[in-house]
Amino acid sequence: MTRTNFIAALLAAFSLLLVFPAAAEAAVGAAVEAAQPGVTLSEMQGESGSTQMSLTQGGGSGIPAFSVTVNPDGSEDYSVTLQILALMTALGFLPAIVILMTSFTRIVVVMSILRQAMGLQQTPSNQVIIGIAMFLTFFVMSPVLDRINTEAVQPYINQQMSAAQALEAAQDPLRQFMLKQTRVKDLETFVEMSGSNATDPQDVPMTVLIPAFVTSELKTAFQIGFMLFLPFLIIDLVVASVLMAMGMMMLSPMIVSLPFKLMLFVLVDGWNLILSTLAGSFGT
Repeated sequence: MTRTNFIAALLAAFSLLLVFPAAAEAAVGAAVEAAQPGVTLSEMQGESGSTQMSLTQGGGSGIPAFSVTVNPDGSEDYSVTLQILALMTALGFLPAIVILMTSFTRIVVVMSILRQAMGLQQTPSNQVIIGIAMFLTFFVMSPVLDRINTEAVQPYINQQMSAAQALEAAQDPLRQFMLKQTRVKDLETFVEMSGSNATDPQDVPMTVLIPAFVTSELKTAFQIGFMLFLPFLIIDLVVASVLMAMGMMMLSPMIVSLPFKLMLFVLVDGWNLILSTLAGSFGT
């Protein structure tokens, strides 16, 4: 067998290893037998001592990369392959994490209500609103992200803790932030619905805390949006009354009131007030 055919046989064997481990071992043995007649795979394993065809610690079927190591204290360490698989899976939930576990929801809802109150349908555009909300979220969440990096990410990178310990350590700063922004009534409602026996907010599981936090954020965002809507509503009422008194009923009040809304918003430095108020509402 030529070198090219031998390499092709080995690649085919390794591809079979991902699906049929026993068939892959037979394919590797056949490739070795063809390359070196009279030499078996077990003899090569005995000579080199480095080939590992035992796919699990118990000798059963499995893949070495997908293994779990049990520590003396009873904890388990997953292989790097499993950790990478879990990380890639978690990246799929990253948008949901950003929306439901940070300050993003409150900011983007308030910005959307503000645009509606001013009578601007597509200005600023959705991309601009989401961009402002994203970077303002980074600003608000920077203390939490710094704690996560210090207490979980860096120790994990430096191999001072396992992946499970790092995940547990990363939850605490995020939990403290969400508990601070969650109303007690909302938290009690979801604790009661879940049937949990937790009496201390620190003991509430994340599956209960997250919906309570989102509910509180939506309520706070609508309260802020209502306060923003009032001055623009007054302008609409005044303009509509003036047009009615002048007999200009065919002219849309929205067309006339829009310049006055924009002028009022610019004169009071509206963007500075809105963004500073939103950031300050989180206690930053």
